[in-house]
Amino acid sequence: MKTISHALFLLLLSFSRALAPVAGNGASSGGNMPSDSILLNSGSSEDATDADGRRWASDLNNRYRLSSGNSAPAKAAFQDPSLPSQVPYMTSRVFKSASTYKFSVSGKARHYARLHFYPVAYNGLDPENAYFDVTAGGGEVTLLRNFSAYATAKALTQAYIVREFYLPRSPDGILRLTFTPSPEKKGSYAFVNGIEVVPSSTDISAGSTASLVGFSDQNVNVGSSSALQTMYRLNVGGQYLPPTNDSGLGRSWYDDSPYIFGAAFGVTYAADGNVTVRYPAGMPRYAAPLDVYTTARSMGPDPQVNMNTNLTWVFQVDANFMYVVRLHFCELQMTKINQRVFTIYVNNQTAEAAADVIGWASSPAAPVFKDYAVYVADEAGDEELWVALHPSAASKPEYYDAVLNGMEIFKLNDSAGNLAGPNPSPSDMLAAAEKQDKAASTEFGSAAGGTERTNVIGRAAGSAVAVGLVCAICFAVYRQKKRENGAISGSGGSGWLPLYGGSTGNSRSTISGQSYCGASSHLSSVAAGLCRHFSIAEIKLATKNFDESLVIGVGGFGKVYRGGVDGGTTKVAIKRSNPSSEQGVHEFQTEIEMLSKLRHRHLVSLIGYCEENGEMILVYDYMAYGTLREHLYKSNKPSLAWKQRLEICIGAARGLHYLHTGSKYPIIHRDVKTTNILLDDKWVAKVSDFGLSKTGPSNMDQTHVSTVVKGSFGYLDPEYFRRQQLTEKSDVYSFGVVLFEVLCGRPALNPSLPKEQVSLADWALLCRRKGALEDIVDPVLKGKVDPECLDKFAATAEKCLSDHSVDRPSMGDVLWNLEFALQLQETTDQGGQRPAEGCSGSATINILNKDTGRSGISESCAESDDGTDSVNGGAVFSQLINPKGR
Repeated sequence: MKTISHALFLLLLSFSRALAPVAGNGASSGGNMPSDSILLNSGSSEDATDADGRRWASDLNNRYRLSSGNSAPAKAAFQDPSLPSQVPYMTSRVFKSASTYKFSVSGKARHYARLHFYPVAYNGLDPENAYFDVTAGGGEVTLLRNFSAYATAKALTQAYIVREFYLPRSPDGILRLTFTPSPEKKGSYAFVNGIEVVPSSTDISAGSTASLVGFSDQNVNVGSSSALQTMYRLNVGGQYLPPTNDSGLGRSWYDDSPYIFGAAFGVTYAADGNVTVRYPAGMPRYAAPLDVYTTARSMGPDPQVNMNTNLTWVFQVDANFMYVVRLHFCELQMTKINQRVFTIYVNNQTAEAAADVIGWASSPAAPVFKDYAVYVADEAGDEELWVALHPSAASKPEYYDAVLNGMEIFKLNDSAGNLAGPNPSPSDMLAAAEKQDKAASTEFGSAAGGTERTNVIGRAAGSAVAVGLVCAICFAVYRQKKRENGAISGSGGSGWLPLYGGSTGNSRSTISGQSYCGASSHLSSVAAGLCRHFSIAEIKLATKNFDESLVIGVGGFGKVYRGGVDGGTTKVAIKRSNPSSEQGVHEFQTEIEMLSKLRHRHLVSLIGYCEENGEMILVYDYMAYGTLREHLYKSNKPSLAWKQRLEICIGAARGLHYLHTGSKYPIIHRDVKTTNILLDDKWVAKVSDFGLSKTGPSNMDQTHVSTVVKGSFGYLDPEYFRRQQLTEKSDVYSFGVVLFEVLCGRPALNPSLPKEQVSLADWALLCRRKGALEDIVDPVLKGKVDPECLDKFAATAEKCLSDHSVDRPSMGDVLWNLEFALQLQETTDQGGQRPAEGCSGSATINILNKDTGRSGISESCAESDDGTDSVNGGAVFSQLINPKGR
């Protein structure tokens, strides 16, 4: 069985989302669907309509003959909340022997067949036993072999699976799909929830041939007798296009950015109002929708950068198959030939030496596509398909650049008519993530209400489950590591963090052979003097020799124990390094150096450390109520009230503001998330886990620190990732995600949701732009949040998530706005007068003193020097005024 990588996890996740149902049989589709399209709701006793208003026919309809066989209708045992609709997923047809659906179709057209699978229990059958084959025609084409929808869905961490195939013509006007329980698995059965059959107005390859890469004089026949499986379909440089935006074929086109290799993302742009895209004569309008040709990705304006890099996409595919790569082009910027000429590489072979889009299309703004075929062999055991573009220096163009508008990748059947690949299994990283998520969601603490196994500080599995949209980015860096001897380090213990340099966290040696106070210690003398050193004997006594019953968390660094020091009078949390952990001496040293010098009410306190006998152990204050995350979701603990959530956010903001401004040089946390915000026995928020922290610029002329990328997926500043330039605003971005997490009560990333909802930051911003943010607020808060407070809170979070760091507020500005939001809520709760917008002082808000990190009362309202009432140009900060007046 094959192991699926993180990239394939995301790619297939996106692919399965792409294959949404399309309307047929005269149903309203939101697009120009062919009138003879078929949507079959298998196992249903009557026709039904899905959530998009598309009508699905019952498979008891005489029009769709099911051959005699041992089959039965069934209903799903339960409905997964991520299902896009009850239809067709809540009913199924279960087969105990080979059974064939027969669809009456036009023999003159080829057809798309989309198969929908929702692997749960049907009629008491175990979904793990559903292994089956699917063939088309009279068995001439094998679509799936020994297929397990359950194993596939588990590997992809999603509820349902969709597979799309492009089938040969049916000369007799009958399209046959046969489902057969796998002969390789005893007691297996087959099932299907929904079937779409959509006629195509043109062949996948209009010319019936594709140039064979590496053989300039040879072509591959992909005519009407070939069967294909759609692997990827991308709107390069553009946004997701749903099936209703397609040219009558119900296809979905996805954003290409998850598949881009390395940091060379290029630039994206769209046709402006002066450009009108027109299909040239002979160009099939069904090749791709107009929206694909009106957006593009190019390398960018810098010729020196472009000549030293490639614009590259990487895909994982099944080995030992021929693939057709269709590239869609439409020149939206150039007007003459030889202005932009580039080379196209497929799997490191030259597919096109001098690609000139205007030369191909004979005019600007005219779509054109090119097909290339490549065979992927199982030689290295790591099957990939690479597509790369590079400026053609030999052609001496006016601009050294390359461009692409769209891409499709199809698998061709082999000589035996087979398209089936192996079932995927979870990657090692995904399996480790699942294990960590079950083991603990945080590192240490104790439970409220007497429960003693609550997790509190540290590397939590919250980041381990954050695998959605950015997994493909991690994969790309992983590929770079293998080829360029780079490294992948971990955050949150996941080991998924992409690095562009050497490894910094994998050392298994300790800092010195003796305690830090020794002469060979790598710690500064100040840190050693401020931080208490524990002997290993004291640690063993405090943990009863590391008694497993005292384990209160397991994180990336290792296990966390509840303990007592000084005769048991002082409760502590003891974090012990795991020798096999990917976090090592660097994080250990950084944590001690940082926390030994930083003391603040809203920063977790490090009591001491132990470094004897090869051990690396940290001792912290005991935090009674664990992490913020476990009081928001994935826990049986009572939900926090809105005012309490606001106060916790304000406390965390004060801690981060102190980091950024409270010492000679700013300190950038680099891993702000809800599992690193801890709550003591008085519900005071404390920022924790400084293993990834970095000191900011020491020169006033510098605005950033250039460093390898570290952080947790779902919280990672995209600008920091792209440019590898770290600033305090990177923490601000992460904190913006935390604010929406607090408001919505859901994880920063949830791969089980529909693609547009996977990233909380993207989904919340989209809902806010649509005026629908209240729809995704945590249900326990509905009706309890003052509307003005909600608007102020959400606007602050939105500003934090600005794409460019210069547009984000400082942490001090965020703090002041959160305090203003709290005042709005308290005023409503008390039935008092509203604080004046533009004058936070009149509302007697607690304002942080930047020098001391303490709060006081502002009794008057000062005005800004320029008379304005906004900061960073946003209305969200209209009540903030020049801090010099405070």
